[in-house]
Amino acid sequence: MKSLKYLGILAIACVINFSFNSCGDDGPTIAKPTINLTEVGHDNGHHAHPGHDMHLEANIQAPGTIHDIVVEIEQVGGTTKIKEMYTKGKYVGVKNTEFHEHIDIPASTPLGKYMLYFTVADDFGQQTTVSCKIDMEEGVDEPDGHDETH
Repeated sequence: MKSLKYLGILAIACVINFSFNSCGDDGPTIAKPTINLTEVGHDNGHHAHPGHDMHLEANIQAPGTIHDIVVEIEQVGGTTKIKEMYTKGKYVGVKNTEFHEHIDIPASTPLGKYMLYFTVADDFGQQTTVSCKIDMEEGVDEPDGHDETH
């Protein structure tokens, strides 16, 4: 008789648990941020120069509003890393924006192959990362698109 009583209580508890967990409205699903890198380096040349800045543009759409943006440039096969974080200002708290910045490249940055990682996190904890290759080269980008070698 006791086992029937416990079995009945267990059945009622399962029904209550099912009602609260299965039938609840979790709300709308918010899409993850999307990123389109539109320009990496002057004239989208995918190169940068130590001691100068690197032009970077992207179109960002974040239905969950932008929480932060992180740009990382990492040397392939090496230890050099450049990191810029955008946690305040014109990009944070908006759904759609055009990112346009000039990333400072320290003069001590070794020449060679690098990867750029561009990450956008939204206010729901979702994030998207896109990446591309960059060549770290001697010289400087001139406004007319011609490199000047030092």
